[in-house]
Amino acid sequence: MLGADDPLVPAPRRVLVAGTTGVGKTTTAARIGDVLGLPHTEIDALYHGPGWQPRETFVADVEAYTSEPAWVTEWQYTVVRGLLAERADTLVWIDLPNHVALWRLIRRTLRRRLRRIEMWNGNVEPSLWTFFTDPGHIVRWGISTRNATRQRVPSLVREAPHLRVVRLRSQREIDRFVQHLDRGRG
Repeated sequence: MLGADDPLVPAPRRVLVAGTTGVGKTTTAARIGDVLGLPHTEIDALYHGPGWQPRETFVADVEAYTSEPAWVTEWQYTVVRGLLAERADTLVWIDLPNHVALWRLIRRTLRRRLRRIEMWNGNVEPSLWTFFTDPGHIVRWGISTRNATRQRVPSLVREAPHLRVVRLRSQREIDRFVQHLDRGRG
């Protein structure tokens, strides 16, 4: 596995960003896309239709997007995880401590709800009360799945030897990694 300071030669062209809910996958994917000039599509935008319903065209949309020569997205959703890994050349694994990820998730959820920020296809965070009533609430989901990526990525390293995996364990490492990409160090 590679770290924040390891050179990536050739420069990444098909990039996945992995991590537990709330670690900053989408923000990091957008930053990587910006510095490398790669299109970033938020995979949640492909998945969620109005009313938080899964879109029927999700798998076909992911297949079409990842058939392009260059892209950045997040490594999520069991139904497409294999396809994404097969087509990517680099996976950036954001492996922050659980308490940091949980704090970020809570802060993001509160901000989105209180400001009623529209996310994908008209969806907004539900009432904060749903934390207590909905077992699928994003914060509860984040707590229950917090170690899933730590189990998936080592398996992926064995199953997809073509994939370069960069493990980033702090915001400082994330920033340093993106700066190296921006300097053309790739």
